[in-house]
Amino acid sequence: MNPLLLAHLQTAQSTLDPQYQALHAATAALKRAVALASDETLDAIAMHKHLARLKEAAARLDDPTLAAAVATFAQQTEHGLDSLAFEFARDLKHVFEQRGQAVEGRPPTLVVDSLALHIDMGARKAQWFYGKEALTSPIALSINAIVKAYDQQTKALMQRNVDVPAFVAELYKAWQDQLGKRQKAPAGKRINIVEVYSQVTLNRQSPRFWNSPARSNFKDYERAHFVRDLVLAQAAPTVEVDGKTQHLRLGVATKSQADNPMRSIWLPQSALDGEYYSDLTFAAE
Repeated sequence: MNPLLLAHLQTAQSTLDPQYQALHAATAALKRAVALASDETLDAIAMHKHLARLKEAAARLDDPTLAAAVATFAQQTEHGLDSLAFEFARDLKHVFEQRGQAVEGRPPTLVVDSLALHIDMGARKAQWFYGKEALTSPIALSINAIVKAYDQQTKALMQRNVDVPAFVAELYKAWQDQLGKRQKAPAGKRINIVEVYSQVTLNRQSPRFWNSPARSNFKDYERAHFVRDLVLAQAAPTVEVDGKTQHLRLGVATKSQADNPMRSIWLPQSALDGEYYSDLTFAAE
């Protein structure tokens, strides 16, 4: 055995092995991409599923020709997905229009009244939102399933009977409770809006829960419902306390606060427009 020769050969092998593996992976990925591109009718869903593998293989090789091929494949995939999304949106709009409801927007986001539908054609899923709050888990792209989910969420959220003055009074108490937990009141007596939401939820629990805390005894207050109640409260943001009118005031969130759902809440002004708020306080008029 020649140790020096063996060492040189092993070094060369270890150097070339990653290149060989990368080339083998790229070749296999290209073979599948060629098969997909050869179909008489391009299957955008299958192409989307394969695109990640193709991109991963191309990233391991510094080859302009391969990079260009991947870019073209990605462009065609996106075009195909857009076409499918518009076809689906057309069919969904037709169903809602038959019910007398207008559908606005264009894929990937459609708007029906105050709710927005975000479509992920690649995953063949869609999801209903109120503002930034997800109302459903991703739903399979079934017209009936999506319309049914819309009706359920509209009834559960938008058609709830809300006693706005009582809710503002709840906000005031939660705000006071949070102030009482602090040794020193913050500037302007402003309390983080998510902390107030949590306090309102705690204040709604029954004596049974406090006597024996358990998930089965916990009365949930969904964040989307809190957001909706806050939106409604903007029309009558006052509460009478000890003969004085206390006015609810919301603080607009900074960029860093808006990026953190534990530090801010988005209040919709319409299905797509709104503002992030980070805190609230009450002030006597």
